[in-house]
Amino acid sequence: MASGPFRIAMIAALALGAAACDRGGDSSSPPERGDKAVARVDGKTVWASDVKREAIAQGLIGEGEPLDTSSDLFRQMMDQVIDQKLLAAEAQRRKLDKDPLAQRRLTAAQDRVMGDMLVETTVADAVTEDNIRGLYEEQQKLARRSEEIRARQIVLATATEVDQVKKLLAAGANFEALAMERSRDAATRFNGGDLGYFTTDVMPEAYEAALKGAKPGQLIGPVPTQGGFALVKVEDVRQEQPIPLDAARPQIVRFLTYDRIRDLLEKLRAKAKVETLIKPEAGAPKPVPPADAPKTVAPPAPVTPTQKGAAP
Repeated sequence: MASGPFRIAMIAALALGAAACDRGGDSSSPPERGDKAVARVDGKTVWASDVKREAIAQGLIGEGEPLDTSSDLFRQMMDQVIDQKLLAAEAQRRKLDKDPLAQRRLTAAQDRVMGDMLVETTVADAVTEDNIRGLYEEQQKLARRSEEIRARQIVLATATEVDQVKKLLAAGANFEALAMERSRDAATRFNGGDLGYFTTDVMPEAYEAALKGAKPGQLIGPVPTQGGFALVKVEDVRQEQPIPLDAARPQIVRFLTYDRIRDLLEKLRAKAKVETLIKPEAGAPKPVPPADAPKTVAPPAPVTPTQKGAAP
């Protein structure tokens, strides 16, 4: 929460934008269904949605998260909204909004707001339950299923020790108990050596080669691994399971969002006359996209299930 001079500076920076938004608005009618009036400033209503929008804009809550009107955060945000309205009204009284620089700043603020509203509307039309489910089902049809294995392991220091454990197992010893007692692998030792389900391509090369064509119940080893040699027991072999819709949903939503925004911008640029009046300097580095920006806009690749157990 901002305080002192920084808070005042932040409110002042938003005041002109608030002035632009106040002009022509009817504050007597709820802007959203079920909205609640929470304050009045010189006869103009402050709505709960105004306060929530400010909290979202400052990154204090996420889009779609609730904001309880009885919470301290709501009261703090409401005070800031009231301060913004007071500053905006005073700026208009002093005719600061008539200054040419202020006009440009107001126009820039309006451009941002209108652009955000168009993007929100466009994304809402694209990111529907039907579109999410449709893309998910399409990807499931295209997905190529691999074979996945569930196995347990006991990691020992030498190949000789692996042979000794094999003899104990042949005599009736329990694999899980021996894993807990003797395995050197801390990640799997205390769950009986369980590696969960995995596809062999995510395992070290030695495991991939040794487990090729493995059958349930088979003992394989010694397999060279980091820290020694492993004895692997194959518990189950099955076709790779598809990722559930709920797990795939965030990736699908992100794709649909970027795809629709890209399509919108391409159409707008195709209709508009855009002229760049400056040229990049020779040898100037290219802009680096954000780390979380998608590399290409293409349908998400089929996602394989996450390995339940840690790889050795």
